[in-house]
Amino acid sequence: MLKYTIKRLLLLIPVLLGVSMIVFLVLRLFTPDPAATILGQHATQDAIQKLDIKLGFNLPLYTQYWRYLVGILHGDLGTSLMSSTAVTKELFNRFPATVELALSATIFSSVAGVLIGVVSAVRKNSLVDHASMVGALIGVSMPIFWLGILLIILFSSTLHWLPTFGRAATGMAPAKITGLYLIDSLITGNFAAFWDSFKHLILPTVALGLASTAIVARMTRSSMLESLGQDYIRTARAKGLSGTRVNYRHALRNALIPIVTVIGLQLGALLGGAVLTETVFAWGGIGSYIVKSIIASDYPVIQGAVLLIAFVFVLVNLLVDLLYALLDPRIKYS
Repeated sequence: MLKYTIKRLLLLIPVLLGVSMIVFLVLRLFTPDPAATILGQHATQDAIQKLDIKLGFNLPLYTQYWRYLVGILHGDLGTSLMSSTAVTKELFNRFPATVELALSATIFSSVAGVLIGVVSAVRKNSLVDHASMVGALIGVSMPIFWLGILLIILFSSTLHWLPTFGRAATGMAPAKITGLYLIDSLITGNFAAFWDSFKHLILPTVALGLASTAIVARMTRSSMLESLGQDYIRTARAKGLSGTRVNYRHALRNALIPIVTVIGLQLGALLGGAVLTETVFAWGGIGSYIVKSIIASDYPVIQGAVLLIAFVFVLVNLLVDLLYALLDPRIKYS
């Protein structure tokens, strides 16, 4: 297990190298000159050239990329062109907000998706099954940003049940320890801040997690149907075990590997999909920061954010692979 883990961690290096190279080239070849964006539409060509020289954009691409790699090795992702602050610091401050949203959406989609999938499989071809699968199809097809706007109109503007945007009301943010508002409010015993942060988290969690819920539900149903048709399930029923025990302890446990795979992939996708959700709900994480940086052609920020998301995505997939051995003792890594 240890040897396999070390090998997979070493494979992170070429993966991240490839991601950094692709993002670097795409930004340099297919996006507007950031110097022109910074100086504005009335800037002269001479002023733009001077700023390009100052920022190093006049150098050959291979020289720029080498400098970028050297900076990464020293823990330096560059400096934001718009705010003149270190990209590493900006990402460190905003990443907890994205993690909190992605984790809450993953928990929501995993619990709801597995429950819906199990019920649909157990009651195959019933009205509940058909309704669940139609709902799953709608959930997969619905754009995140559109769903977010609908949720705001219904639950915030019309019913006034939940807040519209942000992570907490003014003056209600807990003292920063981990950057995760729910965790920090519990650590400090600030239950008013916990409840306020929880209410702010509900709508973006549902908007971000609904599509994943649909995917998990469909995979759970498919995997459960396969398990329920196995001989050991018929044997368990013949022994007189209750339906609940057969369905959840025997069938679901053996159906978990493909489900866990999908959940792991969805967590990585949620980190990227949070871009739209954070923008709609003004969440203040990496997603909304990326959008602002793309508009401003802020190369260092975009490169650093994409590299961070890629790193987390690969790391999550490694953890999912290691989890297989816990779910199925027959799986061995060497």
